[in-house]
Amino acid sequence: MSVEVTALYAGLCGLLMIALAFRVVGFRRGKKIGIGTGGDKQGEVLVRAHANAAEYVPIALLLLMAAEINGLAPLWLHSLGSTLVFARLLHAIGLIGGKGGYHPGRFVGTALTWLVIIILAVINILSVF
Repeated sequence: MSVEVTALYAGLCGLLMIALAFRVVGFRRGKKIGIGTGGDKQGEVLVRAHANAAEYVPIALLLLMAAEINGLAPLWLHSLGSTLVFARLLHAIGLIGGKGGYHPGRFVGTALTWLVIIILAVINILSVF
């Protein structure tokens, strides 16, 4: 069984996560901080932007892959996968741009991520029956 659609969105999410990690590394090198943030607010924001993606992306991709293996139509897979990537980009832009405070991108990115996960969870549960 091929999971080409999931592979596409896993690749895109992987690149996003590396971009977010790169920002953390750049911050730490610039501040000469080996681990953590040294109490720096901007560093905390950068670390959380990366960590948040690391928390949500894996479950979303596992659910997407299960749905693909179980035969969900490519249109649905692409719609949910592209929404996930868009949501994670929005969240990262909002969290970093809003410096950890409220930002519409952060709010919408979170809401869309949760929506994708909920839809995929329900699809996968229903596929069992």
